Amino acid sequence: MKTPTIAWSRMGSAPPPSVIANLMTAALRTPGMLSLAAGFTDNTVLPTEAVTAAATRLLSQEPDRAYLQYGTNPGREGLRAGLLAHLRSYPGECAANMVPDDCVITNGSQQALYISVQVLCDPGDIVFVESPSYFVFLELLRGLGVEPRGIPTTAEGEADPAAFAERLDEMRKTGELARVKLIYLMGYHANPSGSSIREETKRALGNVLNRLPRPLPVIEDGAYRDLYFESPHAAPSILSLREFADLPRLYAGTLTKPFATGLKVGYAVMPQTAWRERLLRIKAHQDFGTAHFNQAILENIVAEGTFHAFLQSVRPHYAAKMRALEDALRSEGLPEMGWQWESPGGGLLLWVRTPEKFDTRMGRAFHQKCLSEKVLYVPGDVCFAENAPANCLRLSTGNLPIKGIREGVRRLARAARAVFV
Repeated sequence: MKTPTIAWSRMGSAPPPSVIANLMTAALRTPGMLSLAAGFTDNTVLPTEAVTAAATRLLSQEPDRAYLQYGTNPGREGLRAGLLAHLRSYPGECAANMVPDDCVITNGSQQALYISVQVLCDPGDIVFVESPSYFVFLELLRGLGVEPRGIPTTAEGEADPAAFAERLDEMRKTGELARVKLIYLMGYHANPSGSSIREETKRALGNVLNRLPRPLPVIEDGAYRDLYFESPHAAPSILSLREFADLPRLYAGTLTKPFATGLKVGYAVMPQTAWRERLLRIKAHQDFGTAHFNQAILENIVAEGTFHAFLQSVRPHYAAKMRALEDALRSEGLPEMGWQWESPGGGLLLWVRTPEKFDTRMGRAFHQKCLSEKVLYVPGDVCFAENAPANCLRLSTGNLPIKGIREGVRRLARAARAVFV
């Protein structure tokens, strides 16, 4: 039977293969594969009791069954108000002037990111990201024909505001600055680095942007903010720093990573009306509003204080899994082989740097040996907009039990010794 030829659109032709989709497919299709790659949450601590209780309350207390009907495009007002109250609980987060109309409920925070790029960027435009950055966001940009560029970093790997200012000034002189449409930051336990942006660095970045001839929109992705291990990162978000007050800004949060990924509910706080209205127009074309029943469940959970209590219980669990991952790397002798990392203060991810002789890229000898050992990791080069190093990898505590994490690291170590020693 002849395969018909399809005339693809520009967008249909552009998207690169999804790294995470390929990794997940490999994990699911290969018996015995252990994944230290995908940033899944842990099935053993998913909040089945809290969701059951909230659903039961809804079913018994709302006889008109409105929660099973269409909702509004911006999302349930009670949930939006509850999420703003949650944000205000963080140090220095003076969100008192924010109201539910500033918040939009989305299908995970990813939808807010995708639509924002759609409304702000044309093909050929430039978006600045951290180095490294969230590789799914990099895929998103390239799929929309947008070019990611890396914010310069210091020797310690932190964003370098002075070097960034110099780069933007060079682009102004060449006329390239007109193509820059957006800045994307991950302020809290970032994916993949696990690091958080210090307040002074964030303020300095804001000052750099304020000196530009036109205001550049800024997105701060706080997907892992709630999953700190001992104490929250002290820096306020761009919503509460005066250096960002005159810039178009969006804070993207989510209830998927810290609570339940399967409910697929995120949110965007965006004080600028014009940006918010344009995002809502495209969102209406996509879904007529995020799943209403899921929102109602989460509104109930946030209002009852269950979300806060759940976070209190789950943070030590993920902290213990991260300790287990680091202990396993040490016990397998990987630091003696030159593997280095900084212990994160939260999240699910560990960013590892290896000696330059280690080539961790997909398809290379180490990656192939790991596949034969039945262990997955995320190659670090996919996390860079440009000048990607070949000797980094991202590991996740994911949904493997501690026993599985230890075995996964043993397999990684066997592969490393087989290829590089």
